[in-house]
Amino acid sequence: MSRLFPRTALWSRRLRAALAVLATAVAMCGVVLAATSTPSSAATCNGYVGLTFDDGPTGSTSALLNVLRTNGVRATMFNVGQNVQNNRSAAQAQVAAGMWVANHSWNHSHMTSMSQAQMQSDLSQTSSAIQSATGSRPVLFRPPYGETNSTLQSVASSLGMRQVIWDVDSQDWNGASVSQIVANASRLQAGQVILMHDGIQNTRDAIPQIMANLTSRNLCPGMISSSTGRAVAPDGTTPPPTTTPPPAGGTCTATATTTNVWGDRYNTSVTVSGASTWTVVVAITSPQRVSTIWNGTATWDSSGTVMTMRSNGSGNTFGFTTMTNGNSSARPQIRSCTSG
Repeated sequence: MSRLFPRTALWSRRLRAALAVLATAVAMCGVVLAATSTPSSAATCNGYVGLTFDDGPTGSTSALLNVLRTNGVRATMFNVGQNVQNNRSAAQAQVAAGMWVANHSWNHSHMTSMSQAQMQSDLSQTSSAIQSATGSRPVLFRPPYGETNSTLQSVASSLGMRQVIWDVDSQDWNGASVSQIVANASRLQAGQVILMHDGIQNTRDAIPQIMANLTSRNLCPGMISSSTGRAVAPDGTTPPPTTTPPPAGGTCTATATTTNVWGDRYNTSVTVSGASTWTVVVAITSPQRVSTIWNGTATWDSSGTVMTMRSNGSGNTFGFTTMTNGNSSARPQIRSCTSG
């Protein structure tokens, strides 16, 4: 036994060493496998859009937040002050879910019929209710119904808020179906803002498809800049201008006509002659903003006042609705028309 022990001990030491090497190899293999199974990084965002939801918080706010979280969406909630006061926990849940909370008046009245003092009281009361519930004072304001004037804008500004209307109306308030909401949202371009509402089932059901469309175009949900009123990255940085120069080609002629005028907005129809495919550059006078377009595909520069409209196969006449935002006299100017 005494003569065999050294050999047995040696064999045991070699076995332990071999097992240690094997264990190290297995561990290293595990590290490699773990590295290869790491999910790929998210797609690059070539631009940002502002998804906004008005009239909350409601009894359905929790359901809306669940859908937004599931789809990786951060959005701006334009809250009614009275609703915040009556449902503080829902407003707090919005912030906890990563949403931005903004001012949408105290009780959704027609504010342009108010005196300046009434406007001041309404917006101040709303901002105070939001700050009391969430700890943050809003820096954005959306007037109910999109109705505004220079006095209301001045009051909002005096309270540290920028007025934000919208570029695309989802029409969810008007009974739009899920497919119609998705189709309307598909018109969103980088920097633009869409109007949606809290408390509408079709809107919640449309969100996964809206996100799928945005992702396919490398657009991501962002915050709304309090400086420009346009959608920017969630960290507040401004993306590069989204309007690309018109393609090289021949010339054409674009003629603009104001077809309908209301108190807060007007429609413009533009007819192109001399080309079947075209690019028309149109300038809007600030603080006016385009809310709806048709029969074309639009992109905007970083200021939100220069629109490049391209033909999309819908013919040679396109149109758009412009919110006056207190400037009722200005009209869009055609800067250029290029064929090809």
